[in-house]
Amino acid sequence: MPTDKKTIPSKSSKLSKPSKPIKETKEAYFLRIATPRIKKVLGSLRILGNCSNRNNYSYDEVQVNKMFAKITEGLETCIMKFTPSKKESESFEF
Repeated sequence: MPTDKKTIPSKSSKLSKPSKPIKETKEAYFLRIATPRIKKVLGSLRILGNCSNRNNYSYDEVQVNKMFAKITEGLETCIMKFTPSKKESESFEF
């Protein structure tokens, strides 16, 4: 069982004060937070795909292209945040 910020039960009675929470590593925190967020994104994409049903919805190619351009833009922005950037040096030399 992964260690999260849960308290360890005390051996004394239930009325005692809970012990300090276990410190969660940054990696464990990332995995705990990122996993449900990824599932939510994938679920939203699946539900968006339901809009492709022409029996229930009417749309044209321009609308679809705008929709996927915006989704692609958001995805690329997110990818950039995870990509290490090479910061330009602010030093100066003659």
